[in-house]
Amino acid sequence: MTLKIISAEEIVFEGEVQLVTLPGSKGRFTVLDHHASIISCLDAGTLEYVSDGERNTMNIDGGLVDVDNNVVSVCLY
Repeated sequence: MTLKIISAEEIVFEGEVQLVTLPGSKGRFTVLDHHASIISCLDAGTLEYVSDGERNTMNIDGGLVDVDNNVVSVCLY
């Protein structure tokens, strides 16, 4: 699936990933390939993703996530 992480200033990351774990406002959740469509608010915390078998982490201050058609779009505050 494709992960796009964007802020008001730049595209932080765009690429193919195997999974994404996000700090949702109701708790952490993981998105895998072919996940159902979802829109959620994100709290401050750690965003994690696995790309090419390597786990990457990023601290975020919050934002929004939209999952649709195997694309995970994260808009950071």
